Amino acid sequence: MAQILNNDNFNTSIENGVCVVDFFATWCGPCKMLAPVFEELSGEMNTANFFKVDVDQALDVARRYAITTVPTMIIFKDGEVADKMVGFLPKEHIKAKIEAQL
Repeated sequence: MAQILNNDNFNTSIENGVCVVDFFATWCGPCKMLAPVFEELSGEMNTANFFKVDVDQALDVARRYAITTVPTMIIFKDGEVADKMVGFLPKEHIKAKIEAQL
């Protein structure tokens, strides 16, 4: 299961390797649709780290990456933004984007 990050542990969690972060909100319908897909990918792809950020609980992080729409997934490579996906996307599309960064 993907770990939920907050303002305090975000930077240290994403600084090494490929990390996929799902920025979500508990009240967001498309976020609820994405959650099981995201969890499936985190179980299948052990070469990347998967994290979640509740935008209402981690406002500083959400602002830093200009998250205005949820769900937004950002792929980080060694702490730098490598790719960004907005909205609900099919599992295969997300997986291909992650694999492109490995």
